[in-house]
Amino acid sequence: MSTKSILNKSSLEFLENYLNNASPTGYESGGQKLWMEYLKPYVDTFITDTYGSAVGIINPDAPYKVVIEGHADEISWYVNYITDDGLIYVIRNGGSDHQIAPSKRVNIHTKSGIVKGVFGWPAIHTRNRDKEEAAKVDNLFIDIGCETKEQVDKMGVHVGCVITYPDEFMILNENKFVCRAIDNRMGGFMIAEVARLLHENKIKLPFGLYITNSVQEEVGLRGAEMITKTIKPNVAIVTDVCHDSTTPMIEKKIEGDTKIGRGPVVTYAPAVQNNLRELILETAMAKEIPFQRLASSRVTGTDTDAFAYSNGGVASALISLPLRYMHTTVEMVHRDDVENVIKLIYETLLKLENEETFSYFK
Repeated sequence: MSTKSILNKSSLEFLENYLNNASPTGYESGGQKLWMEYLKPYVDTFITDTYGSAVGIINPDAPYKVVIEGHADEISWYVNYITDDGLIYVIRNGGSDHQIAPSKRVNIHTKSGIVKGVFGWPAIHTRNRDKEEAAKVDNLFIDIGCETKEQVDKMGVHVGCVITYPDEFMILNENKFVCRAIDNRMGGFMIAEVARLLHENKIKLPFGLYITNSVQEEVGLRGAEMITKTIKPNVAIVTDVCHDSTTPMIEKKIEGDTKIGRGPVVTYAPAVQNNLRELILETAMAKEIPFQRLASSRVTGTDTDAFAYSNGGVASALISLPLRYMHTTVEMVHRDDVENVIKLIYETLLKLENEETFSYFK
C-alpha cells in the first residue's frame, strides 16, 4: 500500500468538517454523529454509551476483541461568573491555555445557538509596564457586547455554558495540517481511515475490531475508562498526539526528541505492553514505515493508561502523532505522519494473530 494513496478527496473533506465542528469535553455528541456517519459504510454495527463514546465494530460476534482508539473531545471553557456589567469570567474544561486567550474570539454554546464573544484584554497603553500582569484564569474575561447581567441572561448565556474557539482548518505549505482540536480528533479521523482501508482492500480480520472514539479524555481519560468496561477488549492500540520538541522553548532533555515529519511515535511506558509494542515496531521496520521513540515516566497521560489497567489488564500500546503547539488554536501536524500512523495501525492489525495473549511467560 503506497503512503501517497491513503488520504483521498472525501477523506480530506471529512477531516476538515470534523475538525471545524466543536466537540468540547462533555458535549461531544455532534462530532460523534459526524464520525459515525463517515464510518458507517465500513463497519458492521455501532455501540454508544451513556456519556457519548462511540464504537464502530467489525466482526461483532468474534470472541477475541481488538480496540483501535482515539478521543473525541477538545479543550474548552465554562462560563463561571457574570458581572453586573455583563462581563463573563471563566473556568477551564480540560487543559485550556490561559496564555493564548487574550483577544481571542469565542463561541458560547447556548440552548438557542452560538453567541459570539471575545476575550477582552487591557490595551498596552494602559498596562503598568514595570511589572505587567500576566494572563491568568482569574483575570480572563469575555465580552459579548452586553452592558448588564440582564442582557447576558436575555441572550441565553448562563453559568455552565461551554465556550470554544472558532478557529478553522487550514493547510500550510501543502503538507502541514493546522487547526484547533487536532488533539485528538485527528486520532478519530485516523482510526476511521484504518476502517476504510480494511473495507476497500476487502480484508477479512479473524477477530473483532472495535474502532473506538472515546469522550472526556481531557478531564482524566474518563470516556476510555467507561467504554473499556463495556467492550472488555483483549488488545488496545491507542493513538493520541505528542509534542514536537524541536520548536523554541522546549527542553529535549525533559520532553524527548520528536519532530513532525519524522514518523509516528512509539511510546515506552509501564502501561505499554512490551510484546505488543515490539509487534508494532517489527511491523514498522518490515513495512519501512518511519517511526520515532518516546519514553514516559509513570503514565502516558493518554487513554492507553485507562485501557491498560482495566478489566484485570489489557495488552495496550500507544502510537502517537507528533504535534506542534498543543492546546492552542494552531495545532500543527505533518500529512506524512498522519498517513504513516494510519498505515502503521493498519499493517499491525494484519500481523496481529487471533487469540494472541502477548504473555511474557509462554
